[in-house]
Amino acid sequence: MTSSTTSSTSSTSSTSSMSWTAPAARTGSPAAASLPLAGRVAVVTGATAGIGAATGRRLALLGARVALMGRRESRLVELADELRSSGGQALPVAVDVTDPQALSRAADSVRSELGRVDLVVANAGVMLGSPFEDADTAEWDRMIDVNLRGLIHTGRVFADDLLTAAEHGPADLVHVGSVAGHLLYPNWSVYSATKAAVAHLTRNLRAEFGPRDVRVHNIEPGVTATELGDDMSDERMREGLAQMRRDLRPLSADDLAHAVAFAVSAPANVNVADMAVVSVRQG
Repeated sequence: MTSSTTSSTSSTSSTSSMSWTAPAARTGSPAAASLPLAGRVAVVTGATAGIGAATGRRLALLGARVALMGRRESRLVELADELRSSGGQALPVAVDVTDPQALSRAADSVRSELGRVDLVVANAGVMLGSPFEDADTAEWDRMIDVNLRGLIHTGRVFADDLLTAAEHGPADLVHVGSVAGHLLYPNWSVYSATKAAVAHLTRNLRAEFGPRDVRVHNIEPGVTATELGDDMSDERMREGLAQMRRDLRPLSADDLAHAVAFAVSAPANVNVADMAVVSVRQG
């Protein structure tokens, strides 16, 4: 049921980015040109850890210039440095996706440093479970703000980029949802509701954007070993999640990064529209 990875436990409304320079060894080389995502500009939210960090690594490895977005700036800088040291191209951008104005400034920064965006992975999310009658309603608000509002605003701020990019080549909007959006998980009702909303939003955006050649994907992870859920206030739910992960031999963040890369590397007229990705034991 684990899906995306939250970008932080402490927020900031400001936006900051580090100056970016393309590594000369990679830029324009024949090897770089042959990579499946060469020439593309990607944005990954929730890139400080888990699925987001792994996806940023994978997209950079495949040749994309990657903007890494999240709230923990030190982690973003560390990841960007790691990618650059191995020949990748990355820009750390500290931003809270629940702040539309900060997100708009972040988008401007990405365009200024990397160029027009043609690949967006809206991954930032939180997963906070509790019996409905005992829940801390502030945790409900947080999930709705990050999992739904943040995802919607991420797509909105880059919509014009994607529509323009689609006139010349592939353009992808990837939502990281969850199998919880259509399966039953007692005590995870509000989390599941946010992911069901993501699934239906994706279907409707596909109907809007597909005729204009933008591919809209919903990648739905099953149980995945990340830090997601570690900050739940309900200790019983934290223990239950840990046990679920022990029992099911969960997916890794890298497994999901490969799934995202597969979807966005498909031929331009192929849309891997919905992908449920689960471990063998979860089935």
